[in-house]
Amino acid sequence: MPTEQQIFTDRTVVISGASRGIGLAVALSAARRGANVVLLAKTAEPHPKLPGTVHTAVAEVEAAGGKAAAVVGDVRVEADVQRVVDTALERFGRIDYCVNNASAIATEPTEQLSAKKFDLMQQINLRGTFLLTRACLPHLRQAPNPHILTIAPPLNTSPRWLGAHPSYTLSKYGMTLLTLGWAAEYADAGIAANCLWPQTYIATSAVANLPDGSDLLERSRDPRIMGDAAAEILSREARYNTGNCYIDAAALIESGRTDLSEYGGGTNPIPDMFLD
Repeated sequence: MPTEQQIFTDRTVVISGASRGIGLAVALSAARRGANVVLLAKTAEPHPKLPGTVHTAVAEVEAAGGKAAAVVGDVRVEADVQRVVDTALERFGRIDYCVNNASAIATEPTEQLSAKKFDLMQQINLRGTFLLTRACLPHLRQAPNPHILTIAPPLNTSPRWLGAHPSYTLSKYGMTLLTLGWAAEYADAGIAANCLWPQTYIATSAVANLPDGSDLLERSRDPRIMGDAAAEILSREARYNTGNCYIDAAALIESGRTDLSEYGGGTNPIPDMFLD
């Protein structure tokens, strides 16, 4: 079996929304396994309420042992997405993995949800996932073990989730449907397409900024669990591991992990949305 450091040596990961949180965790986990990482994010300058920029993310990736390149851009903009692909090819000569992480969330009731927020969610979550994947696909065809991985939930038509925030649910399930569709569309090409979703709340800025954020963070797992689960999925043989909606904890347990306590969350972490 390859060591952690050998798994992604000379492989290149393209990740959207990677300046902080889950996207950065995926980048760092890949970097610790030797990957090149190309990061797309809008945050070029420090945000007053959110930690990190795409440039600090690159520094963290390099400190973790990987090589990295930053692209400041918007996943909704076709030209920006193309710059990500061009940067990956110019710097590293290849693209092996496409990780669709960038997402917007707004959970207001329908009557209070602005059209602007509705459009933002559909454009970032759906259009962005489509644009990045489409741009990477010609190069994934040339990769030895190509994967598309989308941070999106398993489909669950329970009224609990359909009724809670229909517009956000639509955007996330749309990401899932695109990814499962690509699994079928590109099965003959040997390109894996899977989704990954957290079992519990993840300790990100989005959680910290919620009411009672400090209490919620204590019952949330570290983003590293999503990063390590992503690395586990990307390391699997693409042709035989496609069309799945993975849960982070389950993916790690499948890989032989028995103790997830290092990721925090206490004895009773908060279950994430979309999971019964």
